[in-house]
Amino acid sequence: MRTFGKIVVIGAGVLALAACGEKQNTAGSAQTSGAAPASAASSAPAASKGKECTAEDVKTTGKFGEAPTITIPDDCDPPKKLITKDLEPGTGEGAKSGQRLKMNYSLVTWSNKQKLDSSFDRGEPFELPLGAGKVIQGWDQGLQGIKQGARRLLIIPPDLGYGQGDRGIAPNETLVFVTDAVSVPTDKG
Repeated sequence: MRTFGKIVVIGAGVLALAACGEKQNTAGSAQTSGAAPASAASSAPAASKGKECTAEDVKTTGKFGEAPTITIPDDCDPPKKLITKDLEPGTGEGAKSGQRLKMNYSLVTWSNKQKLDSSFDRGEPFELPLGAGKVIQGWDQGLQGIKQGARRLLIIPPDLGYGQGDRGIAPNETLVFVTDAVSVPTDKG
């Protein structure tokens, strides 16, 4: 958890971004010095299970505001494209690029099915400017349209995450987040 906290703090929002001098989190933050070395995952490609997983294959528990559990299946392959699914719908206007969001999140890495980071565990939401490239592309794209009070599942392929690895994330890692939209500003504010 300590390594993950550094990753999250270093990676301004776990969604692969460039260092911007703000709190960095694995949630999609950009580059930051002092990040934990990428963990070594099996370098041999895993045998295909014959089908790609869908959002319905990944099981989650918990309601908005509660730390979720995320269970990754063993009988399908990680998806190659970004998958989003609202687990709870939220209300109000959907988030747009340029808005500053406050999100809680929990991250499980596909390869080892272990929680790597969680703002729920720290008791402090993660702030990010949506669409500004301060977090990984999977967050910038996957959080578009999220409404305040929504809980959203994000399954992020490596090319929209940390690619060849960074901030304690293994190379070619698929990231699975459950995110809660704590604050989505209205167009007026």
